[in-house]
Amino acid sequence: MKRREWRKVVGGFPSVDSVEKKRGLAALWMLPRPALSFFMPCEAFLCSIALMKPSLVMTVLAPDRPGIVKTLASTVESHGGNWLESRMARLAGQFAGIVRVEVAADSADALIAALQGLPEIDVRLLREDPAGDSPHGILKLEVVGNDRPGIVRQLSAAIAGAGGNLEELETRLESAPMSGHPLFHATARIALPSGCTEDALIAAVEGLGADLAVTIQE
Repeated sequence: MKRREWRKVVGGFPSVDSVEKKRGLAALWMLPRPALSFFMPCEAFLCSIALMKPSLVMTVLAPDRPGIVKTLASTVESHGGNWLESRMARLAGQFAGIVRVEVAADSADALIAALQGLPEIDVRLLREDPAGDSPHGILKLEVVGNDRPGIVRQLSAAIAGAGGNLEELETRLESAPMSGHPLFHATARIALPSGCTEDALIAAVEGLGADLAVTIQE
């Protein structure tokens, strides 16, 4: 099927009534021809792809108090949104979090305005960009060693220098069992793009110092 003919098919579905939906269906042109031929009769399937809801990623910062999550969740729900995933913590008396939600395209702007209008809660949002290469692997590391100034910068630089993409990082200070000396403890989730190997990344982290113990987590 030629691209011109495919456009006619997309435009012919009565339930596909917006430019955004038609663009979503147009992405099916990238399917192999056998798969495309199989799905061509299935308007319901094609429209379900077009109606996929966009995602919003938001960061939240506010003086900690009871009810912050309830306020956020109620605002998302009242605009027809779906809370997908989140990471939240209390740090130095402040509530901090990152949240991903999905919402219908025609409700996204209203939801953004409502969240940014919440009193005493600083909310910043970005529309999720699905573009980009998917990693060919994920590496989870645990790193423990003597604490020192700049260790997070050194760790993140080593990961980036080896080609890894740091997706999650949790750090904390612990006391050594006998001496009470402060120990740096980090757990990291690292995406490995094409060309980045586990061995190279682990070697880069271990090269930060002989005192660092690096363990691969399952």
